[in-house]
This record gives sequence, C-alpha cells and structure tokens, in this order.
Amino acid sequence: MKDCYALWQGSVPYARALSLQMQISELKRRGFSRDVLLLLEHPPTITLGRKAKVSHLLVQEDELKARGVSLWNVDRGGDITFHGPGQLVGYPILFLQTCERDVRSYMRNLEESLIRLLAIYEIQGNRDARFTGVWTEKGKIGALGVHISRWITRHGFALNINTDLSYYDLIVPCGIVGRSVTSMQMLLSRTLDMTEIAERYIREFGQVFGREMIRLTERGLLEELRPYMEAVEGVPECVFQNGVVREASGECCRDEYPGARNRERHDMHPDI
Repeated sequence: MKDCYALWQGSVPYARALSLQMQISELKRRGFSRDVLLLLEHPPTITLGRKAKVSHLLVQEDELKARGVSLWNVDRGGDITFHGPGQLVGYPILFLQTCERDVRSYMRNLEESLIRLLAIYEIQGNRDARFTGVWTEKGKIGALGVHISRWITRHGFALNINTDLSYYDLIVPCGIVGRSVTSMQMLLSRTLDMTEIAERYIREFGQVFGREMIRLTERGLLEELRPYMEAVEGVPECVFQNGVVREASGECCRDEYPGARNRERHDMHPDI
C-alpha cells in the first residue's frame, strides 16, 4: 500500500493552495514519491474551469470584489463553482499507478470517498449519470473538478458542510441550470465540526484509494519537500515564509482580487 501524506490546513487563501499544489506536483515529477492529500477551506472564491462559460457568472466582477469574493480561471476540468468557509475542499496530488490510470475511475473513486463520508452522518449521497459530483434528494452537495497531467493529479473536490449557500446565487453552479445545491448543515439542521469531518474523510479516502494515510502538518510537509527543492533546478520558486507558501516573484500568491488579467494568467498547464 502506497503512503499518502494528509494535511488538514483550516482556512487557506486560494492563491496559496494553488501554489502549494503546483509545487508538490512539479516535485513529484522530479522524484518526490509520496502522495499528498491537502484538506482545507477557502475564503469566498469563485473558480472557472476549462469548460466554464462566462455567462454562468451572474454578477459583474465589481460586485464580487465588493463582497470580498475572489475570481480565478484555473486549469481543472468542469465549469464554474464556489469555494468558501464551511466547505471541505480536497486536493489529492497523487501519482496514479498503472492499474489506476483511468480518469473516469479516478472520478468515481473521488465520488465514492465522499459518499462514504456522508453515510457516516446518515446522509444518502448518490451519483447522477448525467453529471459528475455527489447528489442528495435536496440537491448537489459535492462538486468535482480535476487536472491530470502525466498521471499526476491536482485540484479535486468541494463538499458543502456548513457553507453559506447564498453565494451560489452569484453563479450557475457547475453550469447546470435548474438544479439546487445543499449542505450537510442544511440536511442535518445543525452545524458540524470541520476538523472532525476532515479526520473522518482522511480514513475514507485511504480506504477507497488504497493509501496508507500519514498525518502531517504543512510545516512538516515543507520540510519533507525541501531536499527535493534543493536537489533539482527549475522547480517553481515557492518558499516557506512565516507559515505561508509564497512564490519568489509574488505572482502566484498575492492575497488580492486577481481581476481579468490575473485570471488569464492562471489559466495554464493544459493536460498532456
């Protein structure tokens, strides 16, 4: 069974999480063998995947900025989605083994891990043959969007736990017209503990993907990565400063509203 580091990071700005994903992915191409599962929440953020239609964003960017919602074009599959507090976001960065190299199977396994987590709380999660993600009788509760290049995965899923669902009024969620969204809080009529849910998800993820899960802090992960960063050239220059992953140029980790120019810049790394 292959080892996989698992990190529950709490609230992390989108730019910081994106930078960390890219750094780990590049180092895996260059010899870092451990798989990594990043679990976190984001401040209010809307992302547009490679297939997103601008018309699915229902407000102007100025309104998003006024509400403190950042906007990013990213290289995952899928359409438009929302990330925010109270939502469990998972970014598996895995090197898929030969027997795992089926994109559809990978997506179904992500769904299965979420369905199993929901079952712990007696919520019936289902698949929809027409759309990816996890659904309940009250609406969609889990969204998926991934990037796979040279069989290394990035991006992942978002599961609504205690999410403020009013943010979804800003978009056509996942580009699917006429379908509602829901959350565990709404279904259970109570607020849930995010740390507890993250810990339970780590176990389900390990069982579904056949990984031995090893809990690690972000600082511990960066220490594991450091020898690989020092040994190779051409790795994105992201450094660990005061507990924050930052790119040396500052281009990837600005905690500010990205705007149209930056959204274009972040739409990179197409599948190979």
